[in-house]
Order: sequence, then structure tokens, then C-alpha cells
Amino acid sequence: MKTFEYESATAVDDALARLAEDEHAMVLGGGTNLVDLMKLGVAHPGTLIDVTRLPMHDIETVDDGSLRIGAAVTNSDLAVHPLVRQRYPVLARAVLSGASGQLRNMATTGGNLFQRTRCVYFMDASKPCNKREPGSGCPARTGEHRNLAILGASESCVATHPSDMAVALSALDARVVVQSVDGERVLAIDDFYRLPGDEPERDNTVGRDEIVTAIDIPKPAADAHSTYRKVRDRQSYAFAVASVGAVLDVEDGIVRGVSIALGGVAHKPWRARTAEHALLGTAAEEASFRRAIGLELETAEPLRDNAFKIPLVTNLVARTLVELTETGARTERGDRS
Repeated sequence: MKTFEYESATAVDDALARLAEDEHAMVLGGGTNLVDLMKLGVAHPGTLIDVTRLPMHDIETVDDGSLRIGAAVTNSDLAVHPLVRQRYPVLARAVLSGASGQLRNMATTGGNLFQRTRCVYFMDASKPCNKREPGSGCPARTGEHRNLAILGASESCVATHPSDMAVALSALDARVVVQSVDGERVLAIDDFYRLPGDEPERDNTVGRDEIVTAIDIPKPAADAHSTYRKVRDRQSYAFAVASVGAVLDVEDGIVRGVSIALGGVAHKPWRARTAEHALLGTAAEEASFRRAIGLELETAEPLRDNAFKIPLVTNLVARTLVELTETGARTERGDRS
């Protein structure tokens, strides 16, 4: 690991000023991903600015009924918070399905958003990788790509985004609050992330001198139900081969509202808007769910070894939506009794 300077910020403005004046500085949250990348020689900041002591540790309801989550809230605290568990089970389950308990105790909500791909070529500094070294090539396309992208990839990059939490946030239409020396801006979670195109080194649309201070999640529909399901190669502490975060609102057997976000299949959490549009106003039944996700996956471009993800995602989404439909039916019967 290269030597670096360590500084602890005392206020958001303090951290922003230091970032603005030092182009080699990076923000440090829990460090559960960044420090690993530094050890591997993939990341090499000149200065780390610790922001974990800034006043960003609260989870609270704001005036419009949405939930604001401070960027320094740990993943463990987020997953067990009563409001998160009650109103947004998709988020609680997604966070609990990621990493180990020890890592969740360290990892921050803001830092989780900035996780970088675990593509083996990106993680190995001795190998070419357009994401790590633009213009060097993407050996994953013909090499090891079993767990890489089938949607939204490019000739430059087929990496997948690793965060479980971000998939749930996409399904919930979350907004990311970003602060710079010029003021505050709010990004929809789907605008926060970007597809690789010909600039795969850019995972998101946040500037080097900006800091995420909070995440806002809209108030859920009263009758909506949500969950997160993840397929992985081993029972725990493994990244998704494929995952889905889903929110479903069914009335009298008809889909009134739905959001579906996929993980493990693209450079960013993949919002399945084609499937959502196809489902609105249709019968909440497995055949409809399979037909809708099939339309979404028509644009998939699998590589030699990951075409299995297409039937895997189809089955995963269909089963998850059936589960949510059954949950809603049980709740409705309970309300009437």
C-alpha cells in the first residue's frame, strides 16, 4: 500500500474545502471497500478525509413523510431501524443479505453507494482493465465473466455493481443528497449511477469534490408490499449472481403499482421499467410476471458463460412477485377478519 495522509473532518464544509484543494484526496467512511482496494494497489489516494464523525448519523421522517437516512449511518443500524423494517422491508433485507455482521457494523450508508465492482480483472492491478486504467482493454469479455453483466454493458466494460442496498434503493425510488462548495443537489438514485459506455471508469455522476450527505426514500403506498431476494453461490457473504428488489401494490387481483430493480446483471442497479409498464393494469399472476420480465430481458446480451442469468432472473422475479401477491392477499384477509 502506498503511503497516504489521514485527516478527520470536523464539519461538512471542512471536508468539502479539503477535497476542493487536494485533487488526490478521497472521502473515507467505514473503509470496508476502499481500504481493500488500497491494499491491492487499485486505489491510491494521497489523502483520506474521514467523514464518519460528521453529523450524518440520524434516521428520521421529514415533513413530506419520506425517510431521510444520514450518510454516516452504519449498515447494521440501517437494517434494524424500526421504521426501515416496518415501511421498507426490501431495504432491511437487502442490507442484511450483504457482507458479514462485522462489515455491516463498519460500513456506512453513503459508502455503500460507492462500492466498486468485484470483477476479477478490476481487482487485479497486474491485469488490463478499462475501469481501472482507461484504454487498456476489457479481458473479461473473453475471459472470466460468469458473474458479469447481461444488460447495459458496452465493448469497454461488462462489470456489475456489487451493492445489495443500492438495488433496494432503486426499487424504492430513493434520492441521493449531494453537497459541494456550490451548494446542495438531489439526484434520483437511477441518475446517481451510470452505465459504462466508453467511460467505464466513472461509476456514478458525483464529482470528486462532492460528498453524499443523506439518502431520502419516499413514503410508501399504504397497500404496497416489498421484499428482496438474492441468488448467490454460497449461503452467506457472497455477492449476487442475480438479485431483485421489488415493490408491489395489488388491488382486486390487478397490479396497481410495481417497481422492480435487478442486481448482479448490470453496471448499475437495473430498474426494469419495461417490465413495470407491461404489468400495470394486468392480473397479478405468475404468467403475467413471466411475460413482463421476458420483455425486459429481450435486450439482454449475455456472453459465453453467463446466458444462464436470463432464465435465472426470469424465475427469480416471477417467484418474488408471486410471493408479494400472496403476502398482500393474506394481509387483506386479515384486515377483513
